[in-house]
Amino acid sequence: MAPVTSITANVNARLADALTAALPDADGVDPLLRRSERADYQANGILALAKKAKANPRELAAQVVEKLVNGELLKDVEVSGPGFLNVTVTDRAITETLAARSADGDRLGVPKKDAPGVTVIDYAQPNVAKEMHVGHLRSAVIGDALRGMLDFTGERTIGRHHIGDWGTQFGMLIQYLIENPGELAPADEVDGQQAMSNLNRIYKASRAVFDSDEEFKERARKRVVALQSGDKETLDLWQRFVDESKVYFYSVFEKLDMEIRDDEIVGESAYNDLMPETARLLEESGVAERSDGALVVFFDEIRGKDGERVPLIVQKKDGGFGYAASDLSAIRNRVVDLDATTLLYVVDVRQSLHFKMVFEAARRMGWLGDEVTAHNMGYGTVLGADGKPFKTRAGETVRLEDLLDEAVERATAVVREKAEKVGLTEAEIVENGRYVGIGAVKYADLSTSANRDYKFDLDQMVSLNGDTSVYLQYAYARIKSILRKSEGDSAAAHPELELAPAERALGLHLDAFGDLVFEASAEYAPHKLAAYLYQLASLFTTFYDQCPVIKPRPAQEVVENRLFLCDLTARTLHQGMALLGIRTPEKL
Repeated sequence: MAPVTSITANVNARLADALTAALPDADGVDPLLRRSERADYQANGILALAKKAKANPRELAAQVVEKLVNGELLKDVEVSGPGFLNVTVTDRAITETLAARSADGDRLGVPKKDAPGVTVIDYAQPNVAKEMHVGHLRSAVIGDALRGMLDFTGERTIGRHHIGDWGTQFGMLIQYLIENPGELAPADEVDGQQAMSNLNRIYKASRAVFDSDEEFKERARKRVVALQSGDKETLDLWQRFVDESKVYFYSVFEKLDMEIRDDEIVGESAYNDLMPETARLLEESGVAERSDGALVVFFDEIRGKDGERVPLIVQKKDGGFGYAASDLSAIRNRVVDLDATTLLYVVDVRQSLHFKMVFEAARRMGWLGDEVTAHNMGYGTVLGADGKPFKTRAGETVRLEDLLDEAVERATAVVREKAEKVGLTEAEIVENGRYVGIGAVKYADLSTSANRDYKFDLDQMVSLNGDTSVYLQYAYARIKSILRKSEGDSAAAHPELELAPAERALGLHLDAFGDLVFEASAEYAPHKLAAYLYQLASLFTTFYDQCPVIKPRPAQEVVENRLFLCDLTARTLHQGMALLGIRTPEKL
């Protein structure tokens, strides 16, 4: 089925044509529509055009109204204030547009990009042989949501999980394992928790020996050299650490209800062979230079407190490579081998300066430019309810698994309170508790602008009131309950009916779904989609309170039209929440 043009886009096009007719020489005509309390839309671009044309704004607005043709789309257009236009569309236009969306299945009439690109999203970056903690949450949740949104617009996305699987700590771990064989069970013999218990135990034991035994420390350092040079025994043991860590990673991501593909886990080690060439290219081009024996890139505009230029270290003076070398090598790989047109990094905001320098170095090399762009989605910190960095009572970083388990436990208790009323089985209580708990965690993150800190407050997250995932999930379940209770009636659009104010408000908001998804995707702003869904649920609540669907029973065609609005609202909520990675149980 053909995509559906939104009512907003149609009104914009009509106004633009009328503005052009009123001012034939106008350049860049843009009505700048916005929602209005006095009408469906308010157009405020006339003021700027009038000033440019040295015309009276109200007189120009009146000329525009004369050029507009009312009818199937426009019900009324009136001049307001100094030259605004208040635009009201017809009830028929709303219902017919929604009917076309409803007929388009899961896509809801939303088009795909005319010229989609390839976006490589770098997100969910845990470290091998280390537990995932609360600091890993935002990268995974935000990245997964952005990927869902971009995919829906037609963009081709490729995930990259740049895991920490290379470096000096592995010399310590591998040397310990060589000297204490049999302590690491094969990855296919353990589950996620056992895998991390093994790794934690070995890490602590090896660290204790490393800190107390100088001879072992020296052997561990030599083992790093063996690892970097490709020694087979060393690489085999390193691979065992990676494989067992992956078992653990997958168990945590499964709890997050998130799919992580093995072929998209491409850690620092994957770029090991590329780094010498990257360094050579940087030096030969003059982008990088030698300073105190190290290979660095300088930027005149980036200076420290002492006024000295801050270097981006590509290669240390001892020959080892810094993070910049692997990040620049990754850019080369993603641009050349993956044909990326956009590189999107979902990384802690504290690394913003590092990526600013990496991107600028890549631009100087020509690896980034007009055809290939890079963006760092720097995200803020997860805070406790007290507004301080989220820690355990002992002051330690909170394990991500513990946090997720507690969220599910709290949510299951909320679900259980209403279980008997809606007829949930024990299995459904457990399943829905997981969906509600994980959804609450994700939504609390995604409903906040990524670059801001946010408070992790489980009491608020699992509340049935306010801007929470649970509120949206209950709104969806409520609609599904209404539809089940009305099995004898069909959900059908009736364009000839006059709509109540609450029906119009809900209908116009439903029609805005596609435009909003494209806007939020272009701005990498999942919080805008979350805000849209919350408003949708709120508008439905108002609609249901003011517009009886079944009891007291209105005329048959009104029942069908309102059931149609219920059904489309449920499908839009379901699709929107799915893009954010959140489930919508049908019974709660």
